[in-house]
Amino acid sequence: MISYIRGELASLESEKAIVDVGGVGYGIYMPEQSMGLLPALGSEVKIYTYLNVREDAMQLFGFLTRDDLELFKLLIGVSGIGPKGGLNILSNLSGDELRFAVLSGDAKAISKAPGIGKKTAEKLIIELKDKLDIEEILNPGGEAVSTETDALTGEIQSEAVQALVALGYGSSESLRAVKKAGNLATVEETLKEALKHLF
Repeated sequence: MISYIRGELASLESEKAIVDVGGVGYGIYMPEQSMGLLPALGSEVKIYTYLNVREDAMQLFGFLTRDDLELFKLLIGVSGIGPKGGLNILSNLSGDELRFAVLSGDAKAISKAPGIGKKTAEKLIIELKDKLDIEEILNPGGEAVSTETDALTGEIQSEAVQALVALGYGSSESLRAVKKAGNLATVEETLKEALKHLF
């Protein structure tokens, strides 16, 4: 298993970054969002990888963070979603947006990815709902929720996001607005502040 590749970013092709490691060019399939964050050609890059072995091919799929790689592994663990489907989903939605779409049951957002139908999106939501945690989105950096106050803040933000979605806002814009609102004492205060960021 190749855990990551570090080398010089030699070129970019459609859906693929070519990384030169000691004179060998590795073609790594990446989500569009990640491709847009790569440094200039000739720069050193470190890409976390997943090696997909099939009878007729060996393909490397790559991500800029270990977190995105883990999310990709969860996606391809859902029957009916192969590596290409997982890549399409992560090209369409950021890791946080995907987590929230799963937690809020937003099959419509997930099915916007090419090759992912409504039924597959609903199946993905059912299978991943228990494996994802909204705290990971609202508490970036993955610090453990250490105090009662932190736990309460996470709960307040989670309820505020769900309330905005119920009002008809998209899951990703609701999430961004609540993050911008910051840590407030009640769901009502958080909603008021978040709504300012939506207008």
